Amino acid sequence: MRFDLTPEQRAFKYEVETFLRDHLPANVAAKVKRGAGVSKDELTAWTRTLNAKGWAAPAWPIEHGGTGWSLVQRHIFDVACRAAHAPALSGFGFNMVGPAIIKFGTAEQHAQFLPKILNADLWFCQGYSEPQAGSDLASVRTRADKNGDDYVVNGSKIWTSGAEMADWIFCLVRTNHDVQQQKGISFLLFDITSPGVSVKPLYAFNGKRLWNQVFFEDVRVPVAQRLGDEDRGWTVAKSLLGDERLMVSRVSENKRVLGVLKEALQEQIRRGIEMPESVHSEICALEIRLQALEMTSLRILTQADSGSQIGAEPSMLKLKGSELVQAQDELLFRMVDYLALPQDSANTGEEPVNPAWAEYIASGRYHHRGYTIAGGSSEVQHNIIAKQVLGL
Repeated sequence: MRFDLTPEQRAFKYEVETFLRDHLPANVAAKVKRGAGVSKDELTAWTRTLNAKGWAAPAWPIEHGGTGWSLVQRHIFDVACRAAHAPALSGFGFNMVGPAIIKFGTAEQHAQFLPKILNADLWFCQGYSEPQAGSDLASVRTRADKNGDDYVVNGSKIWTSGAEMADWIFCLVRTNHDVQQQKGISFLLFDITSPGVSVKPLYAFNGKRLWNQVFFEDVRVPVAQRLGDEDRGWTVAKSLLGDERLMVSRVSENKRVLGVLKEALQEQIRRGIEMPESVHSEICALEIRLQALEMTSLRILTQADSGSQIGAEPSMLKLKGSELVQAQDELLFRMVDYLALPQDSANTGEEPVNPAWAEYIASGRYHHRGYTIAGGSSEVQHNIIAKQVLGL
C-alpha cells in the first residue's frame, strides 16, 4: 500500500514545521532530545506559546479551544512536534481530565477548568491506583463520605506521577459501599494543597522522582467539584481512558528515537568507533518496521476520518508501536556500550565518563520499558485481538 499526503496536508505539515522552527526554544528542544526532561516553567511557557496559536488541544472540540483538525492532521502535528523535540504537554490535563470535563462537566466546570488547563494555569495529576488497587481500579478503597455540601475524603493513592508539581488532582473515590464495586465510585476534582492532603515521593532506582504516594486525611471537597453523577464515576473513568484510543501507535515517538539512533551512530563513527555491519542492518530493519507502522496508522486514521467504524486495529498499533520503541532503545543501548553509563563523576570535578549526547540513553531505555504497560498492557492488547479479530 502507498499513502501520500495530499497537497493540503503537505501545506499543513510545512506550516507546523515552520512554526516549530520559529517558536520552539532551542535549549528546550536540546533537553528533550537528550532525554533530560524540562522544568515546569519551561513546559508552562511552551504550552502558552501553543495556546496563543490555538494549537494546545488538537483533540478538544472547537468550542472549547480545540483545532477542528482531522485525525490525520493531528498525526502530522504530533510527528512534527516530536521530530523537532518539542516537549509533550501535560497528558493529565489535555488528554485525560480535560476531555472528561468537556463530556461530563457542567457549564460552570467548563468555565472554571478548561481555560486554565489550556494556558497551563492549572496542572492536574491522576489519583487512580492504590496500594491494593493497581490495575483493578474497581477495588479502590479511598472513601468519600458526604457531610453537608462536602465530601470528606480518607485514603491514599500511589504511583501518582507529577503530584509534586500539580495544583489539583482528579480522583476516584468510593461513595457507596453497598453496591457492586463499579457502581459505588465517584469522580472528584480537588485542590491538592487542601488541608489533609500530603504528598510523599517515590523514587526510581536511578534516583529520579517519577511517582508519589498521596495521602488524604479528612479532606473536605465540595460536592460541586464532583464530575458526573454520584456513584457513576466509573463511567467517567472508562471514557477518560478510551478517549485517545486511535492515537496509540507511538509513530511520532518512534520517529524521534530513530533520529536519535542515527545521530548516535554518526557520533560513534566520528569518535573512531567502528560499528559492525549488523548495526546498520538492524537500523534499516527498524526503519522498515516504522514505515509499515506509520502507513497502517495513517490508513486507519483516514478510515476513521471518513466515518468508518474502527475495531481492534488500535490494539495492533499500540502493541507494535510500543514494542518498536523498546527495540530501538535496545539497539541504541548496545551501540553506545559503556557510554550509556551515568555521569557518576559529574560532582567530583572530573570529566564525565560519557559525552552529553549519551548521558540519558540508559534512563530513556528503562523509562520506555513501561510503554508496553501504559495505555493498556501488551497482554490486554493480545486478548482484544484474540477476541475481536481471531474470534477466540
